[in-house]
Amino acid sequence: MNRPVAKPSGNPIAALMSRLGNSARAAARVLALADAATKDKALLAMAASIRTRAAKILAANEEDVAAAQKAGASAALIDRLILNAARIEGMAAGIEAVAALPDPVGRVLAEWQQPNGLKFERVATPLGVIGVIYESRPNVTADAAALTLKSGNAVILRGGSDSLKSSAAIHEALVEGIKSAGLPEGAVQIVPTKDRDAVGEMLSGLDGNLDVIVPRGGKGLVARVQTEARVPVFAHLDGNNHIYVHAPCDLDLAKKILLNAKLRRTGVCGAAETLLVDRALAETHLKPLVTMLLDAGCAVRGDAAARKADPRVTEVSEQDYATEFLDAIIAAGVVDGLDAAIAHIERYGSHHTDAIITSDKTAAERFLREVDSAIVLHNASTQFADGGEFGFGAEIGIATGRMHARGPVGLEQLTSFKYRVRGEGQTRP
Repeated sequence: MNRPVAKPSGNPIAALMSRLGNSARAAARVLALADAATKDKALLAMAASIRTRAAKILAANEEDVAAAQKAGASAALIDRLILNAARIEGMAAGIEAVAALPDPVGRVLAEWQQPNGLKFERVATPLGVIGVIYESRPNVTADAAALTLKSGNAVILRGGSDSLKSSAAIHEALVEGIKSAGLPEGAVQIVPTKDRDAVGEMLSGLDGNLDVIVPRGGKGLVARVQTEARVPVFAHLDGNNHIYVHAPCDLDLAKKILLNAKLRRTGVCGAAETLLVDRALAETHLKPLVTMLLDAGCAVRGDAAARKADPRVTEVSEQDYATEFLDAIIAAGVVDGLDAAIAHIERYGSHHTDAIITSDKTAAERFLREVDSAIVLHNASTQFADGGEFGFGAEIGIATGRMHARGPVGLEQLTSFKYRVRGEGQTRP
């Protein structure tokens, strides 16, 4: 396919982004043909470099965190932004986990032969050049780089302005590993400016060089990307996730799962934002669950039944039920059985991740079948909405659309396919 040639521009941001796009396209051609051993060598070197440069990465992160705190950033944003030794090690280990996975490129997805003797194969191929636009979480730099390189794609990363120094330090480490394996630096590039016009250039497709965009961030960012992008988008607007407690249900099990789903990390997209309790359990389960959350420091906004259960509960609104709080806040209410729970989730949810807690396997199977979300769980925390927990090594995001990729976007979702057809002189009559 002939791609548009970049036109000369007097706009320095447009010129910068055009250079990144051209470099990424050239690198993508090399990566598409790279063998598994070369890609894995690069990944292991990237992980080693992350560890070697940990002190430098942490120093850059301290500057970002200090600036965010000075600017009055929320506790949830600071939690997403901050790095420590454990998170640095997690990034390195995540890259190694991706290296250990089978190479997704070149897989024969299907094969058959037609009566005329033609032999057909559908084979996995890289998507090409992927743009990732993200906010706050500097670890996305490493996750996205590992997944795209392993799947034979080049990537252009545009981190948030609040994590620019952290992401740049991580990127520097990654490039060191990539170069040591003989792969082009253009395989993983980062936008070196806070200028918002850079995002607009990415959304325009970089002169045809960008094949797909993955936004990871707040609702405003994702909505803008989905509205303005002129290339395909893997995205979710928010993670308005539900925990539905259905009769019969072990109370201790429900408490353990709910506490983890809501409060393990409140700022991640897999955090539970609404608690629904079956009316059959309102007298036995609602008060202990609500009181547990309140005692743990989580604000509860509830319906009349929830407010009756504990006077600390404030009144819930329609907007609360539709909100991804990303904070120690949860909406709570009582529903009249499974049908009502499913209807509530369909009305207010974001088709991201929803869970049922029950010992009724028939009800659980109905919930798993009928709730139209990318991830549905039975008797497990919604915080398992993570590519690493799925065995994908890492993820580049969670997609809630219905085209191509849905749920955690890992290696398999970062490939397309082509058809290889072998003949022996056949012609079409």
